[in-house]
Amino acid sequence: MSTRRYDGSLHYLLKHAQMRLAELTGPALEPFGISGRQCAVLVAVNEQAPSSQHDIAQRMGVDRTTMVTLVDELEAKGLVYRRPDSRDRRKNVVALTEAGHTTLEGATSAVDEAERRFLGLLSDDQAAAFRETLRAAALARGLTAG
Repeated sequence: MSTRRYDGSLHYLLKHAQMRLAELTGPALEPFGISGRQCAVLVAVNEQAPSSQHDIAQRMGVDRTTMVTLVDELEAKGLVYRRPDSRDRRKNVVALTEAGHTTLEGATSAVDEAERRFLGLLSDDQAAAFRETLRAAALARGLTAG
C-alpha cells in the first residue's frame, strides 16, 4: 500500500497557498482599515449597485447572518450605507459611500499587487491557468465570482 506525502495533498497545498496569500494581502489591506472579506464585499457592492444584502450574500456564497455582520462593519467605517429598496421596503439596498469608492480603489490596487507577488514564480500563462482552475473548482460548488 502506498502512502501519500502530506505536501502532495490537495488540502495541504490549498491551505498553505491560502495562508501565503493571506500573509501578503493582510498587510496590503492594513492601510485601508479593512479585511479581505470586507474588501470582497466592497467589490461585490460596486459590481452590481444597487444590490440588496441578500443578493450580495448569494453572489458571494456567504450566509445572510455573516453578510449582515460584514455590512454592519463596513457601515460603521463609513464605507457603505443602507437604504430601503424602493421596490421592496423589506429589503435593504447597499451602496458605497464616497469613502467606500476611494477605499475600494486603493485596496483593489494593493490586492492586485499582493496577488502578483503571490503568483510571481509562475509565468503569465501558468498564473492564468491557475486562476481558471480555481474558478472552475469554486463554480463546481455553486459559488460565483466574488
